Amino acid sequence: MFSRRSRRPQIAVRVLAGLVVLLIGVWLGGHPGWIPASIRSAFVDEGGGRLTSQVLSTLARDYYRPVDTTRLADEGLAAIVASLNDPYSHYYDASAYHAFLEQSNPHLSGIGIDPMPEPRGLRVVDVFADSPAARAGLQRGDLIVAVGSSSLAGRPWYYGAGLIRGRAGTPVTLTVMRGSRQLVVRIVRANMVVPVATGEILSYHGVRIGDLTLTSFTAGSGAELRSQVRDVMRSGAQALVLDLRENGGGLLDEAVNVGSLFIPDGTIVTTDGRSQPRQVYVAKGGAIAAKIPMVVLVDRGTASASEIVTGALRDRGRAKVVGTRTYGKGVFQEIEPLPNGGALDITVGEYFTPNGTNLGGGGVREGAGISPDVYAVDNPHTARDEALQTAERTVAAELR
Repeated sequence: MFSRRSRRPQIAVRVLAGLVVLLIGVWLGGHPGWIPASIRSAFVDEGGGRLTSQVLSTLARDYYRPVDTTRLADEGLAAIVASLNDPYSHYYDASAYHAFLEQSNPHLSGIGIDPMPEPRGLRVVDVFADSPAARAGLQRGDLIVAVGSSSLAGRPWYYGAGLIRGRAGTPVTLTVMRGSRQLVVRIVRANMVVPVATGEILSYHGVRIGDLTLTSFTAGSGAELRSQVRDVMRSGAQALVLDLRENGGGLLDEAVNVGSLFIPDGTIVTTDGRSQPRQVYVAKGGAIAAKIPMVVLVDRGTASASEIVTGALRDRGRAKVVGTRTYGKGVFQEIEPLPNGGALDITVGEYFTPNGTNLGGGGVREGAGISPDVYAVDNPHTARDEALQTAERTVAAELR
């Protein structure tokens, strides 16, 4: 056994060695370039976060004119996501994400239109009844090219949508192209609820047809459509047309809810992703009677969740497809909110119809989509809806 006196020199040596190591560590911490690369990576954070912070700090301090570092960071993040070459993945800054959420909210102050983006502006694909837009004479097929003095050419959809929306009771001036004519339309905004699902009874040579329109797959849209189905059935509908034209999709769960309205059991869709296990979504029950004939009306704007429903109805033998080829999107996205108030909307997996078909072109490429059983196209410049008339004729023939 060692005495206490014999241990004192050892303790002193250890304390001195510890001080030397501490001093060396402090010096190297301020001079990481002196550390060998293989060791430096384990102790020094040289990741993108530190590098990005250094670049932004340098620009803010030394660039020849003042810069908005928040805007630079937003544009940098957008460029990172854009480098994936994925047309369905996006970075939304705080303003764009707010506009995105508003687009999914049916309770809006606006004018009552359903627009689709085009290079020159926003194409009006629907004008809601009794809306400010309807009262001002705006028509389906009109192209909005400017809001006030702001041109919409080459702008993202949320730019124009944000200008059109506003406080109820305030005016907005739209420059509209109707064919070759240019019109200036002044509309007073109003508080209104944009319908996601609508239904009405049409008559085709004495056959009562329930015409159901679903504009998007937002939260609760399946329940809204169920209510419309119930109403048209109570009104004596003998057949159904489900109109999914220009419906660009939305929530996967709502696609399953909508499919479950018409398919009593079995597979609606299967998904598979790198970070997610393969999952089979089955009908939830409560479907209407399978003896009620129906068709699905589609076009090139029918995509994503709309294609999931269309594919399920056809694969399961529940409905014929009328219209044109659908978009051909075989992947789905998830939204990840970010601490800066923005969000990532990125592709996380692929989906497959009940027959195992992926409608895309492999990964995020546009694919063949769904080809219709009966081809029909509408001319937006006429008062008649030629494609809907073909759908009525097709489903009425199922009763004969």
